[in-house]
Amino acid sequence: MDQLSSTNILPEAFHGAKDDIVMQFALVWSQIKAPLIVPLLRIGVVLCLFMSVMMLMERLYMGIVIILVKLFGRKPEKRYKWEPMKDDMELGNSSYPMVLVQVPMYNEREVYQLSIGAACGLSWPSDRIIIQVLDDSTDPTIKELVQLECQRWASKGVNIKYEVRDNRSGYKAGALKEGMKRSYVKQCDYVAIFDADFQPEPDFLWRTIPFLVHNSELALIQARWKFVNSDECLMTRMQEMSLDYHFTVEQEVGSSTYAFFGFNGTAGVWRIAALNEAGGWKDRTTVEDMDLAVRASLKGWKFLYLSDLQVKNELPSTFKAYRYQQHRWSCGPANLFRKMAMEIIRNKKVTLWKKIYVIYSFFFVRKVVAHITTFVFYCIILPATVVVSEVEVPKWGAVYIPSIITLLNAVGTPRSLHLLVFWILFENVMSLHRTKATIIGLLEASRVNEWIVTEKLGDALKGKAGTKAPKKPRFKIGDRIHLLELGVGFYLFFIGVYDVLFGKNHFFIYLFVQAFAFFIMGFGYVGTFVPNS
Repeated sequence: MDQLSSTNILPEAFHGAKDDIVMQFALVWSQIKAPLIVPLLRIGVVLCLFMSVMMLMERLYMGIVIILVKLFGRKPEKRYKWEPMKDDMELGNSSYPMVLVQVPMYNEREVYQLSIGAACGLSWPSDRIIIQVLDDSTDPTIKELVQLECQRWASKGVNIKYEVRDNRSGYKAGALKEGMKRSYVKQCDYVAIFDADFQPEPDFLWRTIPFLVHNSELALIQARWKFVNSDECLMTRMQEMSLDYHFTVEQEVGSSTYAFFGFNGTAGVWRIAALNEAGGWKDRTTVEDMDLAVRASLKGWKFLYLSDLQVKNELPSTFKAYRYQQHRWSCGPANLFRKMAMEIIRNKKVTLWKKIYVIYSFFFVRKVVAHITTFVFYCIILPATVVVSEVEVPKWGAVYIPSIITLLNAVGTPRSLHLLVFWILFENVMSLHRTKATIIGLLEASRVNEWIVTEKLGDALKGKAGTKAPKKPRFKIGDRIHLLELGVGFYLFFIGVYDVLFGKNHFFIYLFVQAFAFFIMGFGYVGTFVPNS
């Protein structure tokens, strides 16, 4: 009997202890909720609403500019002098400027032949062009393959130079800087740069160089990117939507109004005199291209973007590669903003409006506010208002502004309108990494100068050639699990459960769907979703 009574006491004691823990937690929550949580959330809501309005005004402004550009037909040929290059009977080929083409690469086994072949296939007088392959490969086999490919093109009469370094100091910026020190570069007037997965059309130089020849104030001609593998999986479709807005709107607005935009690091042609005057390549951040563009702009040089000139390239098709790329693209600009803000303010060669555009619009809103607002507001604060019912978010801030911003972004890729919901979820998840990288850049914390070359698979281009390479697993188990996404996913899921049981916001569908998106990305499965087969 004593044993039986003791077994009955245990469950009652367990339930009693459990009730005590719940009551203690509820008591602590009630004590900190009103004096601490509610005020903090209200401050957060106000700040996020203010930043959301900043983002909305920025998008509306750029939308208006694009409409005016289209209505008034402000094509590059109308804003700047452009005449096709012509032969001179007396001077011969010497009437053409000398062009250097740089192709930086690092262990590019999959695409080295395509990139070198595209560069060597550029149409220009053969004695007025130099192809410079800057090989930082650490794999001896790949290094040998690249060298053999250069020798093969040299045997065909192409003026190609194979350059290597003893170390990878400065990464891409270091390679480009070292390449510019070669004695034969002194005879060149312009330099075109193509990353290893970029394939310019043969007429690329004929369409860009005349702008630089006939307009002495232009330092840079930037072409648009065309993605050859955008249909590979759902993740590449999402990337296409984000980047199309960048090229269709942001680059066009900067070029049309202020003659300034951030150099994309590839598919562009620089006037070497402008590059040197700006101080050349520097490796102080992971966005050496943007750094150079800002410095050249502060010297009074202008840039031109050609939306009709497209260069084929490849999007990251694995989540691991995309995360590393986005870390670099988010951390670098924030760190550059920290380093150059005062220099921009003190500069006397550019107008006040251009300074405001570069500091406020180009850097602050697009590179800082956009990332932080997307994550903090839509993934942290807005869901938290379900638990803290005393804090309310106006409908215009929670629904109308995000809807307008999303629709304006979708204009760049009309073919993907049906994927808009997936894009929203994808961007919200990626905003976690972008926010973290932005804060690292602003504070100049660890990983601020981390540089991991984006993996290039060349799958879409291999398919064209009719060869099928065996598919290797893209994710190792260690690469599949990303604790940050999983943590936020559980946070959203539990708030969704709370909303179902006790909440009055009826917000649980969004919370569950967003939690599912974080779980999917947390386990790294996003790269396996193929929308078109």
